[in-house]
Amino acid sequence: MKIAVCVKQVPDTWAEKKLRSDDSTLDRESADGVMNELDEYAVEEALQIAEANSGEVTIVTMGPDRAAETVRKALSMGADAGIHLVDDSLHGSDAIATSYALAKVLEGRGFDLIIFGSESTDARMSVVPAMVAERLGVAQLTFAQKVTVAGSTVTVERATDYGYDTVEASTPAVISVVEKINEPRYPSFKGIMAAKKKPVESLGAGDAGIDGGQIGLSAAWSGVNDFAVRPPKAAGTVVTDEAGDGGVKIAEFLSAQKFI
Repeated sequence: MKIAVCVKQVPDTWAEKKLRSDDSTLDRESADGVMNELDEYAVEEALQIAEANSGEVTIVTMGPDRAAETVRKALSMGADAGIHLVDDSLHGSDAIATSYALAKVLEGRGFDLIIFGSESTDARMSVVPAMVAERLGVAQLTFAQKVTVAGSTVTVERATDYGYDTVEASTPAVISVVEKINEPRYPSFKGIMAAKKKPVESLGAGDAGIDGGQIGLSAAWSGVNDFAVRPPKAAGTVVTDEAGDGGVKIAEFLSAQKFI
């Protein structure tokens, strides 16, 4: 079984996020880049499926040069190979353009399963997996909290507000997984060393047959029209209990703020 996992490098969750002043896109150089947390669950699920079905796992990412670090982390977890789509013309691509570019990389490679995390922590849209499935003309099984593979049949428990739905499809298929599905493994020292020797294919937009007019900021269907820097945090109010009146002062402050 051939499995692809699409991962994304995002700014560290705990970092202060900034937009670039020149084009209002996310400033990815202002914070450390890490693998999108939800994509770690996708990698783990792919590895478990591959181990149970004598499969191989290929990591696919789209991003600048340093996104290769994210591919290497997934390889150190146990994936077999990587594909890195890197091209300056991709900068500013929205979800629609991203799904197009990823589909062009994935098509014709014979993947039985293509697995995503349910969303990225820098965008929180949850739409790219479904868009990629539509572009490839294959089934989509999204928000999976459990995946079962039996031959060419894939069954998932799709997480919902009321519990879950059981959804079934034939391969090839696109799956997105939620964080409830597993516990991602930590890369071992042996895995980290082995990852350095695993093949990573680097592609430009032209190599993947991508139409330059459908990617990048100029082709984006959505964008940021205006933004402002978050104002500094206001100083707090200090209440000093000088004569046993601290409680009264606090009550007066809360009343003035209409909390009580």
